[in-house]
Amino acid sequence: MNDHPALAVAAAVADRLAHPDTAPAAVFADATRQHLALGPTGIALLHIERAAAGLGPWQRAHNWLPAATRQPFTSGPDSHPFYGAPALAHALACATDHLPGSYQRALSLLDRQVADDARRRLDAAHRRIDAELLPALCEFDAIRGLTGYGAYLLRRDPTDPVLRAVLDYCVRLAEPVTHDGETLPGWWAPTGPSGRPDDRFPGGHANNGMAHGIGAVLALLALSARRGTTVTGHHQAMRAILAWLDRWKTNTDRGPVWPYWITRGNLRTGLHSPLAPQRPSWCYGTAGLARAQQLAALALGDADRQAEAEAALLDTLTDPAQLRATTGNGLCHGFAGLAHLAVRTATDAAATTAAQLSATALSLLATLLPPGTAPDEAATALVANEAGAGLLDGAAGTALALLAAAGTEPPRTAWDTCLLIG
Repeated sequence: MNDHPALAVAAAVADRLAHPDTAPAAVFADATRQHLALGPTGIALLHIERAAAGLGPWQRAHNWLPAATRQPFTSGPDSHPFYGAPALAHALACATDHLPGSYQRALSLLDRQVADDARRRLDAAHRRIDAELLPALCEFDAIRGLTGYGAYLLRRDPTDPVLRAVLDYCVRLAEPVTHDGETLPGWWAPTGPSGRPDDRFPGGHANNGMAHGIGAVLALLALSARRGTTVTGHHQAMRAILAWLDRWKTNTDRGPVWPYWITRGNLRTGLHSPLAPQRPSWCYGTAGLARAQQLAALALGDADRQAEAEAALLDTLTDPAQLRATTGNGLCHGFAGLAHLAVRTATDAAATTAAQLSATALSLLATLLPPGTAPDEAATALVANEAGAGLLDGAAGTALALLAAAGTEPPRTAWDTCLLIG
């Protein structure tokens, strides 16, 4: 770590979120308490990461984790990777990796619950495929679906048979299907991007995002292959997804860009509307997809595709028009997420490109924290912002990204495995 001002801001955010008794009340509201993106488990990740890096006391994490569990956590059908027992499991796993023996009994119980839930969801998904029905986004996405479960299982044990079953499902999801007489990708959802019927998406859509689309499936397949876990058809599935992304890539004077989704009309004509400068976030757009494609290229040993993916990220993170389209500070679709993606991508890039990406991460911090901004002032604004104090959009996630970007190194605790970017 260095003495970049961002570290002081991250520390000041952690100080403002030092104890659950003095945290914003919204963190413990019924709608947010069990949510990794919004609630106390996401804030605990900030303290776990800082403690693992030697930047803060473990006691803060020990305060937040029990506070999160003052009431029972939901498990089973009403939970998902970002809500309930699986979300708590992710936070405990981050702590246990650096404090062997801590929380182990609770984590072992949660691991069994997560595995049972994944098996039940897999059974339902295969029944759906056998019945020749189209998937809901929440069946497979990173936030609520099987890709998110796969990310957790891979983190815990790359040899886990339930992980292999999730990968088998991902391979099957990547196979084309015939529906209403048309050939569709297997991940074609019959709804709009919200997961609900939408008149703007007659016939549904194919989602290209990392949060709710095929980008996360590609990333999971790539990450597991890089850790030595593959299943039959694994590499073919990655290539099929990459071919889909190649099909819908648009080369512009600001580099390649990808649409957030493809409609039935796009599929029939083979065309999509010209893309105005769009937000290049983790959840949707070029930034997250560039990292997913870099990971896939590394898994496949495709040096040309790797270079193209890294160049695409550099182009998008240095394009003034795309940066103007970016609003907010958070991980999900703000500048913190862009800086964090730059650091994560640099970790696996060739030396020259890695240096460029690290420099870009630091320049993005200047957007997040304009020169001369006092750390206490910046932290107060982040915690008080309407985005809240949580992980995905709020202050805790922004502070976590500041830690990584200021040090231009990956997280110590791998807290971002839930984002499928490393």
